[in-house]
Amino acid sequence: MAKLRKGDTVQVIRGKDVGKTGTITHVISETGRVTVEGINVAKKHRKPRSQEDPGGIMDRDMPLDASNVMLVCKKCDRPVRVGFKMKDGEKIRVCSNCGKEL
Repeated sequence: MAKLRKGDTVQVIRGKDVGKTGTITHVISETGRVTVEGINVAKKHRKPRSQEDPGGIMDRDMPLDASNVMLVCKKCDRPVRVGFKMKDGEKIRVCSNCGKEL
């Protein structure tokens, strides 16, 4: 699950939001799911809790399976597979298409 991290720009490749791009806001590594900003939005009915919190119907980003998104390379400007290389003794992510660091 180290291929996708919080803050990465990804594109949806399967599902109702196919083709849309967004930024990862949350990664759930135990279940292999990611939450992407503005993607897979569901309506949530919320009960009022206090005077300041009125409740109502709110939009909520729901998690997607990590296999349904691909990382977007900044240089290639398209969804790419992620490869790994060793640099100065540490493992770094690279674009498998152009070889640039991600």
